[in-house]
Amino acid sequence: MKRLKRIGSLALAFLVCSSMMYQPAQGHRSQPQEVYHRAWQLVRDNYYESSFHNQNWNDLEHKYDSQIKTTADAHRYIKAMLETLNDPYTRFLDPRAFQDENDAIDARIVGIGINLQQSKDQKKLIVTRTIEEGPAETAGVRSGDEIIAIDNISAVGMTPEQAAEHIRGKAGTVVNIGVRHGDATKTVNITRQEIAIHAVTSKVLDNGIGYIALSTFISNDASREFRTALQKLQNADGLILDLRDNPGGLLSNALEIADMLLESGAIVSTISRHGRHTDLASGDPVTHQPIVVLVDDESASASEILAAALQDNGRGTLIGTHTYGKGLVQEINRLPGGAAVHITVSRYLTPGGSDINKVGVIPDINVPNKEEQIKTAMSFLKEKIASLKPNRMSQKQVRTSSVAQGAAIAGK
Repeated sequence: MKRLKRIGSLALAFLVCSSMMYQPAQGHRSQPQEVYHRAWQLVRDNYYESSFHNQNWNDLEHKYDSQIKTTADAHRYIKAMLETLNDPYTRFLDPRAFQDENDAIDARIVGIGINLQQSKDQKKLIVTRTIEEGPAETAGVRSGDEIIAIDNISAVGMTPEQAAEHIRGKAGTVVNIGVRHGDATKTVNITRQEIAIHAVTSKVLDNGIGYIALSTFISNDASREFRTALQKLQNADGLILDLRDNPGGLLSNALEIADMLLESGAIVSTISRHGRHTDLASGDPVTHQPIVVLVDDESASASEILAAALQDNGRGTLIGTHTYGKGLVQEINRLPGGAAVHITVSRYLTPGGSDINKVGVIPDINVPNKEEQIKTAMSFLKEKIASLKPNRMSQKQVRTSSVAQGAAIAGK
């Protein structure tokens, strides 16, 4: 028996872990070969593209049998098998990477509290976010800094995954990080800690406008945190939802958050080898406040699902730049021995029927400069709020009356 969860996220984003019970056949294969065969079988049964991108998948079932002697061999040839699909999102996770993803799902990790991104020339390792009051931020590391060394090993040309391998360690141990900030460089010793990951931050801006930044959809707590933020900002006249630099995460979170905001309509359609499925809004939103959504070229997958759902249903106005363009959904399956494989199981369409893969979602108002994006959002919302003011006041009065009646009925 297996339990699968649909997800939408970047290849570099943490994904949902799905567990399964699998009893290997006895007597005809060694355990390492069983690991490889299970991965092959899962792709055969679930991959979204029935031609496997013009690969004869059956040819790969026993191709490496004579070369698979150890678990390390099995892992090596699983990677080789998956690479034939030329799909960066269908990939292998070793047990340690799989555990890291489990930790991210549980919203707790051991580390220094930074998100990393490789520069487009693949030479620099850039800090895109620090966790508030986390070890790195406390040590003076800031968003935009370049990591130039980790424990005296040059970080030039390192991928975020390779850097993570060097940064990982037990809570309470120290890692030495070389940082470049502008023209200045420094070295800081940072103590690894267990860190609670918070997906949502919120506050009230000028003129009664609420601001919610959603940094990831990966945490199991993301939708709950978002609902709490909406409740906190229920008296704001309008909302800015910031999805910039959000790489995605659990599809379930995108669906739940969209349902909190949409009054009606489709959220997303997914198309697999087994048919098409459309998720619809329940029609019971948490808020009717006008919404502006900030997006950029790092807003990906689950971020794009939410942004497109709000845009296509006329519920929110998108401001910023075109998004990343990942229109594929993965499932993750545990393999015998603790490793796992991500498998692309479907593609998705926006409510308007657009396939945004490798294209992205186009904002309603294009604003390349990040500092100008928030200013444009504020200005747009102020005008929108002014135009809706009489109707908004009427809605507030209705809500106040309903609350009073509810309290009276509940009392004896």
